[in-house]
Amino acid sequence: MIRSDLLDQLPVRSALPALRDALDADGAAVLVAPPGTGKTTLVPLVLAGLVDADAPVRRVVVAEPRRIAARAAARRMAWLLGEKVGERVGYTVRGERLVGPRTCVEVVTTGVLLQRLQRDQELAGVDAVVLDEVHERHLDADTVAAFLCDVREALRPELELVAASATTDAEGWAGLLGGVRVVEAQGVSHPVEVVWAPPARPVRPPHGMRVDPALLTHVAATVRRALGERDGDVLCFLPGVGEIARVAGQLGQLGDVEVLQVHGRAPAAVQDAVLSAGTRRRVVLATAVAESSLTVPGVRVVVDAGLAREPRVDHARGLSALTTVRASRAAGAQRAGRAGREAPGTVYRCWDEAEDGRLPRFPSPEIKVADLTAFALQAACWGDPDAARLALLDAPPGGAMAAARSVLSAVGAVEYGVSGSGRVSERGVRLARLGLHPRLGRALLDAAPVVSPKRAAEVVALLSEEPPREYGDDLGSALRVARRGGDAYARRWGAEVRRLSRLVGETAPAAREFTLPSAQLSAAESDGKGGSGNGSDNSSDDHVAGLVAALAFPERIARRSGGSYLMVSGTRADVPEGSALGHADWVAVAVADRPVGAGHARVRLGAVVDEEVARWAADSLHAEGDEVAWADGELVARHVSRLGAVELAVRPLKEAAPGLVRDALLEGLRREGLGLLRWDRDAEVLRQRMAFVRRQAGEPWPEMDDEALLARADDWLEPELGAARRRADLGRIDAGQALRRLLPWASGAAQRFDELAPERIEVPSGSRVRVDYSDPEQPVLAVKLQEMFGLSQTPRVSGVPVLVHLLSPAGRPAAVTADLVSFWRDGYRAVRADLRGRYPRHPWPEDPATAQPTRRTNPRR
Repeated sequence: MIRSDLLDQLPVRSALPALRDALDADGAAVLVAPPGTGKTTLVPLVLAGLVDADAPVRRVVVAEPRRIAARAAARRMAWLLGEKVGERVGYTVRGERLVGPRTCVEVVTTGVLLQRLQRDQELAGVDAVVLDEVHERHLDADTVAAFLCDVREALRPELELVAASATTDAEGWAGLLGGVRVVEAQGVSHPVEVVWAPPARPVRPPHGMRVDPALLTHVAATVRRALGERDGDVLCFLPGVGEIARVAGQLGQLGDVEVLQVHGRAPAAVQDAVLSAGTRRRVVLATAVAESSLTVPGVRVVVDAGLAREPRVDHARGLSALTTVRASRAAGAQRAGRAGREAPGTVYRCWDEAEDGRLPRFPSPEIKVADLTAFALQAACWGDPDAARLALLDAPPGGAMAAARSVLSAVGAVEYGVSGSGRVSERGVRLARLGLHPRLGRALLDAAPVVSPKRAAEVVALLSEEPPREYGDDLGSALRVARRGGDAYARRWGAEVRRLSRLVGETAPAAREFTLPSAQLSAAESDGKGGSGNGSDNSSDDHVAGLVAALAFPERIARRSGGSYLMVSGTRADVPEGSALGHADWVAVAVADRPVGAGHARVRLGAVVDEEVARWAADSLHAEGDEVAWADGELVARHVSRLGAVELAVRPLKEAAPGLVRDALLEGLRREGLGLLRWDRDAEVLRQRMAFVRRQAGEPWPEMDDEALLARADDWLEPELGAARRRADLGRIDAGQALRRLLPWASGAAQRFDELAPERIEVPSGSRVRVDYSDPEQPVLAVKLQEMFGLSQTPRVSGVPVLVHLLSPAGRPAAVTADLVSFWRDGYRAVRADLRGRYPRHPWPEDPATAQPTRRTNPRR
């Protein structure tokens, strides 16, 4: 029986007529409704015609960003209809599907909808799609929205699309959907008191996955404070599962208060308990999933740690992971609103009020910060490999897309370049349909023929969702723990293994034949061929884990080097003390991060491999040849066999190719500067003069900075550089003679060089004084004051007045001027009064502008 009384009480009902009008007019709309208004539950039921008996029944797909939210939404809608999930309301998430022949409303994750769109671009049989929580800016949600815009424009203009957001930042979405209307639903909001509760002492800012334990201790203390000061259940927001567990441990036993932990990995029974009213007071420790995706009844108090997790990728090191960041102001408002859903409430914010205004306004869109390899593959399969025509709120960063294209090309998914121009291979299509990161899909497809589909799927399932920390950092050991089962992660892992085993069995064979060394092959296949699947052979598990991890992350294969490991990518990494990986010469790193203040990455999950597996998995990165490099201030010539940055074999090279030597010498000049050449005084002055003329006259005069000179090495350092064989040979190259080759002889401008930048200027005394061009903006003429008598105009070089340093008879600076007329008139008097007593044998006339210049003292005159 439909619970009409509850449906009528949902605040979003008042906005339904406006939403219907917007959809009738434009076919799409943006719905802005605060959490708890019913946008996730009532709107899909109304669009499907399940609330009004006279309305036609239609099929509606609701896309949620998280599995826990998809299940919860389906359960809530089915309960409101008085039914069980799987009747008229069902859900589909990865590895789990509960729908029936009568299902009209299907709740799916955005990842599932993305896969469905790639298989059926028209979404045949679907009348409307609701994209929920679009304000969270998950990458899959942005991608699905872009694809649906294409579908509506080109294939199905009648397909209705609702973008539902819990914040008022909706104008961008409205423009993206074609200038559609924004419909707002007013929530029932009660006042929420803000209590600023910063730690008594400063705490270290988050870095990577690390959160200062002092902050977690303070959060636990704030929860106890809230329990003592306020009534009702307490909802505490923390960034991740580890922090939830630590705060729960610090809370301990709270008497009659129940402590619940809610996150994506929580068992279904715990999730159901949180979404139902409790029989006693509760403390709910939750991740961001409780911000808007779930409504927790009974909450009157929110404790906000002020942290969130966002994906980050380090393209230089080839590492990607979640990182802890300060939560945005929008997230803080969402969290605080949870305290005022049912009655007036309170939010305890574990930071200072002065910090609040400095927080980011909104969370970073995933497309700006995440690994875009999977996105690039989806875009290529959609027919837009550069994602240039997709309707996206934010364009993907060029660097991230370039890195993604490199990975897709390496795994054989997409052909880039002039001939391929982004064409997706058959293998790429299979990878896109696996619902995995392309790296993991490649490992699954290529390992399955070697170690059996099931065994490959077991390891890939571990890599697709990082196992709990208590499973350890050794992938082979984690595999054995997962097989034993007993926790929620192991159950999800088992379901994913079954899904992947079925999928890889449906795909074609690997893209190329693999020949694994026989010893490895026999160990890896010992379980797969036997068919037992019990994994009793630990060495077999370790071999399979290492093989699959190496295929997934070939650039992260690492060899022990000194006290750490050097990855093929060039990144150095350490394994934790006491790790099972610490004894290995070679490891395949699956998960790594970079701790605070550390120069090396830290291995969080990996597998032992040997050199044969390393060579096999990273075969495309193997190279052998002569190398000449600049190292420790000298040329080093070697013949090297390497896997990326890892050197496998090295021998000295007696005779190296001249081109390699020349390139290495140029690298030495870049690192240590042009001072490696022979620079005498004349050469330095010549360079300064040429730099001055370049600044004043521009082309065709050459630039004189190191970067520009090295870029034109062919024009001025040859033939001497080509004949050099060692560092000492660089010191024999006359830089002054070489620089003259850069003068613009061809245009004839070089003939005027001495006119444009004379080395010396003749002063009134007859002396020829050297000009200092060390400042390219204004040359300096340092000359004794008496030698300038009678000169009324400041000397100029290329139209620039020189800066005259007037020296005392002892050669010390007495005055500096670029305007002799003014100096003779105003400044000379003071200099004369100061110096003529000290230098009485030198002339100090009353009127220097008309006096005779001289280099001599009075008696000699």
